[in-house]
Amino acid sequence: MNTNYLGIVIFTIFCCPVRAEVSITQGLSYDDVLLTPKHSTVSSRKLVSTQTRLTKNILLSNPLVSANMDTITEATMAIAMAQHGGIGIIHRFNSIERQVEEVEKVKRFRSAKIDCPLTISPDATVADVRELMEEKGASGFLVANEDRILLGILTQRDIRFRPSLETLVSDLMTPREKLIVGSPDIAIHDAKKLLMEHRIEKLPLVHDDGTIAGLITSKDIYIKAEYPYASVDAQGRLLVGAAIGVNDDYLDRAAALIKAGVDVLVIDIAHGDSVLAVDTTRQLKKLFPDVDVIAGNVATAEGTRRLIEAGADAVKVGVGPGSICTTRIVTGCGFPQLSAVINCAQEANKYDIPIIADGGIKQSGDITKAIAAGASTVMLGSILAGTDESPGVPFTKNGKKFKIVRGMASFVTNLNRKDKKGKKTDYVPEGVEAMTPYKGPAAETINQLLGGLRSGMSYCGVTELNDLRGNGDFVQITAAGIRESHAHDVSELA
Repeated sequence: MNTNYLGIVIFTIFCCPVRAEVSITQGLSYDDVLLTPKHSTVSSRKLVSTQTRLTKNILLSNPLVSANMDTITEATMAIAMAQHGGIGIIHRFNSIERQVEEVEKVKRFRSAKIDCPLTISPDATVADVRELMEEKGASGFLVANEDRILLGILTQRDIRFRPSLETLVSDLMTPREKLIVGSPDIAIHDAKKLLMEHRIEKLPLVHDDGTIAGLITSKDIYIKAEYPYASVDAQGRLLVGAAIGVNDDYLDRAAALIKAGVDVLVIDIAHGDSVLAVDTTRQLKKLFPDVDVIAGNVATAEGTRRLIEAGADAVKVGVGPGSICTTRIVTGCGFPQLSAVINCAQEANKYDIPIIADGGIKQSGDITKAIAAGASTVMLGSILAGTDESPGVPFTKNGKKFKIVRGMASFVTNLNRKDKKGKKTDYVPEGVEAMTPYKGPAAETINQLLGGLRSGMSYCGVTELNDLRGNGDFVQITAAGIRESHAHDVSELA
């Protein structure tokens, strides 16, 4: 036999084994497409409704969800999102106690009636009061004994002139006999009359035996009128979600968050089409059947189906589309976001389960495209990072203000990551830390995004978000089309 021929045979056997055919599927991102304009009967953007479902049981006034990232969502951001009709998801990169405190801040921020108002002992000191005010973000407390009998009220006004830190609450409070109080079943409009008539800010509610039944504040009434489309629960409190993991203390964390009043749990794992994510979803729904669970992240119809069959009330879609995520570069895995949303939403529709498009939103038009592709809501990260409400303090560089944003799989986030035995683990980061320009109040960004969405809906000829969802008439564009879509051939004003 010819030795050259023998070499070819050996090479073929050992280096080219028989295998399945490689699959290549086209995937598109938001920038790859435009929505085709359609005949519109919309005469004003004000006539457009952005109401949508977050989960199969939770309704929102708009589709905006702030991401569970430590540079994006804590209580302040969650409050802003819910006031404007969306919702915020408190991140899990803190202790259980700290995450619970953030949830409680949101749930206490406004309510038609506060059923369990904060109280303090008459024997507490001014030092105790200041510490508790800072910890709870409260401006005052009802003063009560161990049996929750109302003894008085203490507000910031009572300690404004900085009395000695050792001064007792009983020496500064307004005593019970001087307070205007209401009955437990008082109507809100009657409470409002009492507040206005007596020019007071807080109306304690008491039972006949003198025990505290609740609290109504003028601030809550004002906020309710100021934000009529806020996302609220049955008690009038702002909606809030919180993230949990799939290891270690995740069940304890979930139980504590539910006790604190959280409205929805989000399973926070990069690869949601995994045994860990599926088992965690199933376990949460078994242990806490009355609490909605959002599972993810996935990028395929199969992954979506597995999470839904495990009990997910909504599925989060997106592997690697975020501006500070490097998963696709580090691992070589992912799926272009628009196509991922389309594929996952088509599967989820079979079960009537909403999809959350997580990542890749750079401007308001991307939200319109995500909804038209089948999403019910969109999760926002970097686009909110520069606002006042995001955690962290602005800093100045070269005369311009910035804030920090980082991916939750970044090096800094996981710098002190440890295994179950407390030993530091090796970690390959799948995200980066970056600066983002300071943007001012979150309300400005939220209103701009919603304004663009409403305009996009009018261009698509719909007045209801659900009429747009999954009904996009897309046209694929080229690089020239992308350039044509942006401002071009001009010099923009600074």
